[in-house]
Amino acid sequence: MWDNPTWAPLVASLITIVLILVLAIVLRKVAHRVITRVVNRAATGGSITSRFRKNAVPDSIDALLHERRKQRAETMGSVLKHVASIVILGTAVLTVLDRLTIPIAPLLTSVGILGVAIGFGAQELVKDFIAGMFMLLEDQYGVGDVIDAGAAVGTVEAVTLRVTRLRDVDGRVWYVRNGTITRVGNESQGWSRAYMDVPVAYDADIVSVRVLLEHVAEEIWADGEFRETKIVEQPQVYGVEQMSDSSLVFRISAKTLPSAQAEVSRELRFRVKSALDSAGIPMVATA
Repeated sequence: MWDNPTWAPLVASLITIVLILVLAIVLRKVAHRVITRVVNRAATGGSITSRFRKNAVPDSIDALLHERRKQRAETMGSVLKHVASIVILGTAVLTVLDRLTIPIAPLLTSVGILGVAIGFGAQELVKDFIAGMFMLLEDQYGVGDVIDAGAAVGTVEAVTLRVTRLRDVDGRVWYVRNGTITRVGNESQGWSRAYMDVPVAYDADIVSVRVLLEHVAEEIWADGEFRETKIVEQPQVYGVEQMSDSSLVFRISAKTLPSAQAEVSRELRFRVKSALDSAGIPMVATA
């Protein structure tokens, strides 16, 4: 049977098809392995928190940033693996069909028309995915960040290519499509700022008030619990920020680690109120 010359082209085509499929599978595995290595390298990059202070930051904060890098890298790795699989296996299937003398031009035309129809029907979905990819690539926000996404304000609980899940201060969970987010305010990226305005009577001794507030700033900076885990730089007293016929408003401000501004603000209010009470300086209502 194998000596019959009519079988030779069929056997050659079969061998060629097998080789094409094997080569496609091997290329797919190699591409996935390369992508996995790149993802692992991106996920285990060096800590970026050292830029914020001379002393080392706590392990918990560094672990949070590491987890964020890992999530972003794994998401992009998953997308790249899917794209590589579609390109390599799709090319292999088309090559096999061409080898079997099956006309692929009508097939490609049909697929193109179907793709256009699906594209028109899934414009919003495609928009969400593209926005999600750029959001991850540009590291606009990640899990644990407090953001203002326009439609909702809250803590990011999950990020996918299609939606971002937020939980607001009331406990509501918001699902915001990435394609609908036109601007994002991130309160947790890099550093944050806590500040407090202190209104005192117009006839108060401004030198005494400023010295008292500077003493509060030095106290909280010397507190190891805050200096090691929440505050980046020593708090500053800016002096008189506002002035009216009934009050003077001083401002004390502190640069903090991301998402720590609320806790630092509460501590500043507590210490400033205690110091003012001890000095017998009353706070007044502002207009």
